[in-house]
Amino acid sequence: MVEITLVRHGQTDWNVARRFQGQTDINLNQTGIEQAKELALILSEDQFDAIYSSDLSRASQTAEIISRKLGLPFTKDARLREICKGVFEGMVYDEVKAKYPLELQRDHDDPVNSRTPGAETVAEVAARMSAAADEIASRHAGGRILLVSHGLAVATLYCLATQISLAEVYHHIPDNAVPLQVAWEQPQD
Repeated sequence: MVEITLVRHGQTDWNVARRFQGQTDINLNQTGIEQAKELALILSEDQFDAIYSSDLSRASQTAEIISRKLGLPFTKDARLREICKGVFEGMVYDEVKAKYPLELQRDHDDPVNSRTPGAETVAEVAARMSAAADEIASRHAGGRILLVSHGLAVATLYCLATQISLAEVYHHIPDNAVPLQVAWEQPQD
């Protein structure tokens, strides 16, 4: 088993606007930078064996701020990216509702398997996040890991680790820069 502290990146301007970010590479805003600094201070009271981060700027900026405070380098991993939301990316909810009502309804009715045009499914995100967590866990057996990622991506690992159905994943997206701890079972050889 590995203890993983899951962290969603700090706030971005697109979070404030409620704009679908997906894999669009957006930087932290000033609030997000401050959130990351506050979180780094809190996390500095703990010991971690390693820090891993999505390669998207908002997550890697958060990880960098935490990394400096903890004196521990971080490793970027593209598998820790947010769900790709395809044509929804860059739009606010009302725009999506107006332009893609059927797709939005399918997302609501079957969040695990529905696919926005040009996007990933939640099931696909869970599979790649789980593969990354398995590999990270095998490198740090019995250790404590900090994993900085994105709302939906973090929620998939949280649901998998705590035996919550992925159909409930949208109810478990943490706020920006709020840590969640899970015990991740290492894959058996």
